[in-house]
Amino acid sequence: MTTPLDGDANPGLEPAHLEKADQVVFGDPDAAPTIRFGEHEIPVVVANTVVVGTGSAGYCAADRLWEFGQTDVVMVADKINAGSSRNAGSDKQTYYKLTLSGGDDDSVHEMAHTLFSGGAMDGDNALAEAALSARGFLRLCDLGVPFPQNRYGEFIGYKTDHDPRRRATSVGPYTSRSMVAQLEKKVARNGTPVYDECRVVDLIRGADGEIAGLLVFRTDVRPGPDQSPYLLFRCTNIVYATGGPAGIYATRVFPNGQWGASGAAYRAGVHGKNLTEWQFGLASIKPRWNVSGTYMQVIPRFVSTDADGNDEREFLTETIGDYGRMMSLVFLKGYQWPFDIRKARDGSSLIDLLVYQETVLRGRRVFLDFRSNPVQPEFDPSALAPEAYEYLDRAGVLFGTPIERLRRMNEPAYQFYLGKNPYVDLEKEMLEVDVCAQHNNGGLLVDAWWQSNVPGFFPVGEAGGAHGVYRPGGAALNSGQVGATRAARYVSAARTDDPIDESAFTQAAAPVVSDAVELVARATERAASGSPDNTGDLLSDVQALMSEKAGPVRSAGSIDEALAQVHEWLAGYGDLVSADGGSRRSINRTFLVRDILVTAYVYLSAMKDYVTHGGRSRGSVLYTDPSGDLPQVGYGDNAEEPLDLPEIFRFALDGGALDGEVQEAAYAADADDPAGRPAFTWRPVRPIPADDDFFENVWRDFREHGNVY
Repeated sequence: MTTPLDGDANPGLEPAHLEKADQVVFGDPDAAPTIRFGEHEIPVVVANTVVVGTGSAGYCAADRLWEFGQTDVVMVADKINAGSSRNAGSDKQTYYKLTLSGGDDDSVHEMAHTLFSGGAMDGDNALAEAALSARGFLRLCDLGVPFPQNRYGEFIGYKTDHDPRRRATSVGPYTSRSMVAQLEKKVARNGTPVYDECRVVDLIRGADGEIAGLLVFRTDVRPGPDQSPYLLFRCTNIVYATGGPAGIYATRVFPNGQWGASGAAYRAGVHGKNLTEWQFGLASIKPRWNVSGTYMQVIPRFVSTDADGNDEREFLTETIGDYGRMMSLVFLKGYQWPFDIRKARDGSSLIDLLVYQETVLRGRRVFLDFRSNPVQPEFDPSALAPEAYEYLDRAGVLFGTPIERLRRMNEPAYQFYLGKNPYVDLEKEMLEVDVCAQHNNGGLLVDAWWQSNVPGFFPVGEAGGAHGVYRPGGAALNSGQVGATRAARYVSAARTDDPIDESAFTQAAAPVVSDAVELVARATERAASGSPDNTGDLLSDVQALMSEKAGPVRSAGSIDEALAQVHEWLAGYGDLVSADGGSRRSINRTFLVRDILVTAYVYLSAMKDYVTHGGRSRGSVLYTDPSGDLPQVGYGDNAEEPLDLPEIFRFALDGGALDGEVQEAAYAADADDPAGRPAFTWRPVRPIPADDDFFENVWRDFREHGNVY
């Protein structure tokens, strides 16, 4: 998912035009040869490369592999219709790339420096994302993604957050969905098979430590003696496009069905990078959607109620007493949408903290009311800050109610909620919102080719930790295309060997299969003995714990509390989980919950290590600091006394102190601790490369050596 946007939305494509391609080639697991593991006869699909995930990054990787000549590729999906690329967006979902219009100066290295300046980002990733941005973008255009251009063919742009140029563009609310639709059609034309309804269980590494395969659980097969619910892939490479680990949070804007599968990677020894760096922002929760851009610029009323929807209260005014200041801060949330701790002391991110106070600290519910103006019946634009006044004046909406302003400025933003499930008519009802997890800027470790520390394993898209602390809005969509292209190029040139032979694979896979079978057997026996199925409760409990203790507001104490609980669950998981043996959903959740617990354990441990390393509030996270300051309304010569807010909101800014370092995380088995042992190292960021760019030299190296691998 990407951050939004400033300005009006391009209506772009409507959802009805973005359905799943009907020509997808589905793989048939039952047609594959089998290998016997104990009582299980398990089909084994053999391919050079397995691409896990059918979002925009996964499909890009599969297509690029095919284009680069590596056609021995299969894809694996949990649910082909699920995932963030296909089901998420914003008021105007942004794609970030090199400037391709107008007279603005720009260059590959200038864009690389913009990305690199976000802090804790490796320079080779930044340079690659800049260098390949135009190539990836124009490829999408050629495939049919309708990015807007003028009559001379310039792809016009606008500024997004953390963007000094006008590099951003958009198809409208469904930019990533349009990308998926067109990439999916291309992969189908290539004939690449997709194995759907497969839950990742574990990775398989060979005796040499390299990737050897993958074990999945088939959610389309009812467990029983006649057919194994497991499926194995024997391969040389895995491109891991499973998305961010959304499943660790309850309060999230990620779409239903986006879970992530990072736990399997950590269990296999893949390292993590910048795991503490999440992005949070205001979003509706039913349905899940970022309330950015125009939704904030029209200045709706913020209302909280008790759990039953009673005791309605317009709570922003309790803290921000100045009418004009309060309205201006709400307006600014439109294009300062992600929670940014640098804007929490006296800027627009104070809104996020006040919403968090209502929902998390007070246990209330928060709604946006577009039917009436804040504070008073009549809208008084003269009280607005000049920036807000001038913008709304140019848009011709210095009148009426928020819904009237919304429909005048951006009718598709109003229509969007009419077409969702659940249906919400903003003219007649309020919209429930919260401060939600929206994107993980960190993730699994990647090098300059998006290969991890495990040879043959390539995390791309949000699964890969390519970003720094901050990133321009829309950089995630570009990063997914670039990482997929880099991984595919490397695989097609340098990792073309056949998979390990069947005998070596059987030996490597046996303990992985045995572990999975034993886990399910113990869980189902427990349920058969009378213990209730608790997979759903465990899932809900870990998500709620993470949102409460390790969300946008954290402290050393809250992290320790959550870590102790997750460690307890994970260490005793084999004796704790109880699953209905006749339910595919229940057994699926047995593996899903374990994956989420491992991920949460590594992430919480990373947060604890960050604080121990001297980390303070930065990015989209407030770390409570008793020696810090509370937010205030007013700034500069007009600074006011600290607001009457809970001490949990007292913080000190990092100030870029750790921008030059990257935290790497490793998770390993521990004979003394059944939960395993996370370990951390800190290293300097890799600088932006300064290679020789004299044409004749580069051309000669490219001709003679391929120059890059």
